[in-house]
Amino acid sequence: MKRFVILILVFIFFVVPKSLSATNEGYEVVTKLPKEDIVLYAKKMNDGLYRDFKLDFKGETYFRPFWINVTNTTYAPKIFYQDINEDGKKELIITLTKGYGSGVRNEEVYVYNYTNGLIDVIVDNPLAIINKNVKTKLTPEKAEITLGDKVFIVDTKSIESTHLFEDLGFGSVIDYEVINKNLMVRVSVQITPAMFVGDFVITYEYRDKMYQAKAIEFITDSNKNPFYSPVKHKRYGALVKQDHQK
Repeated sequence: MKRFVILILVFIFFVVPKSLSATNEGYEVVTKLPKEDIVLYAKKMNDGLYRDFKLDFKGETYFRPFWINVTNTTYAPKIFYQDINEDGKKELIITLTKGYGSGVRNEEVYVYNYTNGLIDVIVDNPLAIINKNVKTKLTPEKAEITLGDKVFIVDTKSIESTHLFEDLGFGSVIDYEVINKNLMVRVSVQITPAMFVGDFVITYEYRDKMYQAKAIEFITDSNKNPFYSPVKHKRYGALVKQDHQK
């Protein structure tokens, strides 16, 4: 009998699955959607970054060792689980903040479909979209942005010319959101290291097995910007369509 009890104890110790706390040793929860059974874990490093991510998605575990996110809770990763391509199924969207500071916010986005596992879907780079669709010019007199058949002018005469960039800059602020079931990104535009003149706002659509730009607009009024206002983005003026939609 004593030998039998010992065998049982040995079986429990070596065979029974370890507790959740044990399997998550070294990890901490960085964000979650409890109602959807989605939890994102990561390891907090001394360099102020979360690394070595682990995603628990409805009972399945996926490792993302090369993801990074700052540990400042203000810029914690965001999880969205919504149908953003109108196929009747929800997609998993995760945004990570790789860096932040005065006039800086560097985010990246990951989108997944689910078919017998999470399948990564490509999202077109917003800077590439802007470079393909926008023309800019900056002089000591004005900043000029040409988007489709629209031209936006910003007077720069009051700014010390030595402070101006050679051309308009964009990319120091890249901010992704899901708004009204649309994947969108805000890319701020600046003419000096400290002066921003507006935002490009890109709305994505699922096309040719990836997320590409459906519309892009330049917004100078924060009250009309969907990233700052609860008003639905479809109310903001006419969107500038891509060439294939003209």
